[in-house]
Amino acid sequence: MLILIVLLSYVIGSIPFSYIVARVVGGTDIRDVGSGNVGATNVARSVGKSAGVLALLLDILKGAVAVWLARTITERDAWPWDIHGGSVLESQSFWIGIAALAAILGHMYPVWLRFHGGKGVATAGGIFLAISPIATAGSAIIFLIVALLTRYVSLGSIMAAASMPLFLRYLTGEPFWTIIFSIIIAVMIIVKHRRNIYRIAQGDERKFPQ
Repeated sequence: MLILIVLLSYVIGSIPFSYIVARVVGGTDIRDVGSGNVGATNVARSVGKSAGVLALLLDILKGAVAVWLARTITERDAWPWDIHGGSVLESQSFWIGIAALAAILGHMYPVWLRFHGGKGVATAGGIFLAISPIATAGSAIIFLIVALLTRYVSLGSIMAAASMPLFLRYLTGEPFWTIIFSIIIAVMIIVKHRRNIYRIAQGDERKFPQ
């Protein structure tokens, strides 16, 4: 069952929607234009806003599907552990966290694109939207405030990722394993933005809507 959840979540997360949308809509290899990032922001800048929105929604959807999949599998009668028990294996939030992590890894390192993927923000948004819409709304507000004030989409994404574990813990009181995996995912997203952080420090980061 563990292998099934991990593999399915990884495959779902690894579907390179930004690459596919850019290819279909603009005939463009998104890896060769703009920032080279396989993400919705680069699609919007390089192919068009409509294409960027479509890629964004699809990346959000696959994150939500990974959570739905883990929740569905763990609630089936064939699931070997009591999801309301007290151990790690009996914690549904643990298995949902495993699925979320696998989906993020799939997005960041998709086997179809030789492990050259995106930064995971939209997919993480879909994951946490399926887990806690209220906490996700709080994180989205942080993104909007930071992005509008600084005009750095990347900085807004970093701050939104960093705020998510706090909202999950103190706003909605999610289970222990949800908090742990949210911290891991937030760190992964921030690390993926390390070049953006460097460019912001140097004053070279492009501002929206550049």
